[in-house]
Parts: sequence; C-alpha cells; structure tokens
Amino acid sequence: MTEPYSPPGAASAADIDSEAARHSPAQAQATASTSNSDPHQYASPWPLHGGQGEALLRCLGVDPSSAAGPFVDLSASLNPLGPPTWFGDWLAGAGGHLWRYPDPRQPLARAALAAHHGVAQQQLWLTNGGAEAIHLVAQCHRGGRALIVEPTFGEYARACALNDISVSRIMLQGDDFRLDVDALCQAMTGVDLVFLCRPNNPTGTLARRDDVATLLRHARRVGALLVVDEAFAEFSDEDEGEDEGEDESAFAECSDDAAGDGRCAAQGPLCQWLAPGADTSVDVPLVLLRSLTKFYTLPGLRLGYVMASAARIRALAERQVAWSLNGLAEAVVPELLADGDFAEASRGWLADERDRLCQALRALGLVVPESRANFVLLRLPGAATPQRGEVLLRGLARHAILGRHTHTFRGLDGAWVRLALSTAEVNDRVVEALADIIAAETVAGGSQTPCSGGSA
Repeated sequence: MTEPYSPPGAASAADIDSEAARHSPAQAQATASTSNSDPHQYASPWPLHGGQGEALLRCLGVDPSSAAGPFVDLSASLNPLGPPTWFGDWLAGAGGHLWRYPDPRQPLARAALAAHHGVAQQQLWLTNGGAEAIHLVAQCHRGGRALIVEPTFGEYARACALNDISVSRIMLQGDDFRLDVDALCQAMTGVDLVFLCRPNNPTGTLARRDDVATLLRHARRVGALLVVDEAFAEFSDEDEGEDEGEDESAFAECSDDAAGDGRCAAQGPLCQWLAPGADTSVDVPLVLLRSLTKFYTLPGLRLGYVMASAARIRALAERQVAWSLNGLAEAVVPELLADGDFAEASRGWLADERDRLCQALRALGLVVPESRANFVLLRLPGAATPQRGEVLLRGLARHAILGRHTHTFRGLDGAWVRLALSTAEVNDRVVEALADIIAAETVAGGSQTPCSGGSA
C-alpha cells in the first residue's frame, strides 16, 4: 500500500471551506491582494499542475497497484490524436538541429506562424512554452499592478509575484462561470495588466468576442494592457470563424477606441485585431499568448509564442534568455502548420466527442459548464465542498483514471474536477466510472484524503 502523503502545514478541511466561502464563483467584485505572493496556491500540498500522477495518488491515498487496469491520465489536457504520425521519423532525422546553435531571430518559425495568423513577422515571437510568454509579459511591467480573472491558470499570479506586481482579482460568476464585463471594466482603473484566459483554464468557458472588444476599448481608455491567453484556442473552433451569436454592433466603435484602424471584426480569431494595415506601428493594447504543444501533443518540446504590436514584441524579446527556444522546436513549426490533415482530424474528433461527453455527464446529474476547450469541468450536484470533489477524484483513481484536482484554483477550491477529453473509448470509460462512483459513494460524509487534513 502506498504510504499516505501528509506534508507539514496541510490545510484543514475547515480552512479550505472558509477559503471557498470567501472566493465563491458567484463573487463578482475584484478583491485586492495584500501580498504579491499567492499562498492560496503555493502553500497547497496538492500538485500545482496536471500530469503529476504519482503526487496526485499520494494525496488521494490510493495505491496504484489497487487500480482497475492501466492508468489513463486525463489531468493534462492534450490532444489524444497526437503527436502527428510523421513526427517520430522527422525527429529521427532532425539531429542537425542539435549540434549547432539555433538562430536567435527564429526566422523559419516566425515566418510560418506570421503567415498562418495573418500578422507581420515583427508582431510575433516564440517562447519556451506558454509559461515563458507569461513571465516575459510580467517582466515588462515589473512593479506594476495586475488584474486576474479567476478561477484560472496559476502561472499569471506566480509571474506577478516574481516581478513585484501587485494583484487584484475578479471572479467569474455562477456554476456557468459568466464574465461580468461591466465589473471587469470598472476594476481596470489604475491597472497595468489584465490577464484573461480564453478559453479559460480550468473552466473551459469562452468569453464572447464582443465582450473582449469591449474590454479592449476600455483598456485603451484607461491605459491598461489586455493579455489574452489562448493556449487552448485551437480547440475552440474560433480560429475557423465559428462563434455563433456574436453581436456585430459591439464592434462599431472599435475603429475609434481600440485598434484605431477598423480591425475589430465580428468573426474570426482575435489575432486579426493585430493584423497590420498600412502602418504596423499602431499600438493595440492587446497581447495574445499561444501554445502549439497542446494541440500537437508535444508538451516536452516547450513551444509557445506571443502576438502583439511590434514595439511590445521587441520589449519581450529583449528580456528573453539567450537561445530560449531550442533548434528542434523552431525547425518543427513549419512542419506542424503544414499538416492540415492532422488539424482536420483533430477538430473532427473534438466536434464529435465534446458535446457527446458533456451530455452524458449531465445525464448523470453532474454540474458541467459549457466547454469550448479540450477538457471539461464537473462537480457533484448540491454543496460544492472539497471533500465531495475528492470523492470523485479518488473514485476515478480507483478506476485507473487520473483527473485534475482544483485545490489550487482560486474559487474552485477542490470541489470541482477537470478531465481532458480523450478518445470515444476512454470517454465512455469515464462515464461508466463516474456512474459507478455516484451510485456507490455516500457523498455527504465523504472521507478525508491525506492532503486535506482535519476531520470530515
């Protein structure tokens, strides 16, 4: 039996419930941090990211040998169809990129991505994964003030803490995690940076494009920079221009207040707002963060990039560590973008499985917000407590399925579980496991996990 993992200083169940009450998803107002650090996240004994199965099992007190079959890891949200079938052969012949220094100008990858997104090459820069992009943006605003839309990816707060940036937060509302645009605009006053994840990790929800246009216009008025993390954008269908129900009138003032040259359009990806017209020096207060590793299932390669005005890209590039992007990552970008068959197959899989899985989960009585990403967030109906979230996590682990805990997501506080979408076979297995868990567990008095501490 695996020895229970019980680090010193673990929060009690009462502490976690108290924190959940203070930061419930229904809270709309911004709350100012009293410190640049984020003890809510980093004092937690739970693993900080997905893909850390051994640490998760220790926290749950589950012996891996007791699980029903080989484990499937759905705690990291990666494309189950990847990597592309040709990647192994390409890698075997790519040794030449390892015994010479990569070109720090990143010419091949930047040219391919710029053409793919319709922006100027000067408006794009590659980074060592999306995480480095976040930290480079924070470095450009050291000592400033940031506003983070929560619950969301914890690396924004960490980057702010490392760069002496004070943080205020505004919470998405309700179990459907609605964005209160008016409240967010009001909270922007005096802020240098606004971090918005779209689609949001871990909720999967997608802020409407017309709402983002409103935020962009207001950011320009108050002198703030809107940073939109689009790490999961390839899974949202928006790159294909599919976003029904947009109100084109919301963009009517965009030419006056946001980009300055009529770039805001009612359809298509946000990068078109950065697309160069006659003058590439126009400074739109928008930074877009992207990642290629999730869609192509290459997380170990560390391949992210930033799109912004040419001036902002220069500022980011000046702060990047020399040769941060390795030669293999730079060389493979054009090959990945050229593989239209893989992209088409991936979007076809997503279109089939996302709606099907969400409907099946809701049929079990689970609370599942609308997802526009390659993962779903869920919780048991009724009281949202960390113990009930752990019932689901532990039950899944005993069915050899690893989910992503939410103890380190402010406002979720362990009550919810995030699961990556997978193949139809694996998704069916998830539904069957959850049905068994719901039928078998007495949720109201759910047992403690080693990481929770305290009493039930």
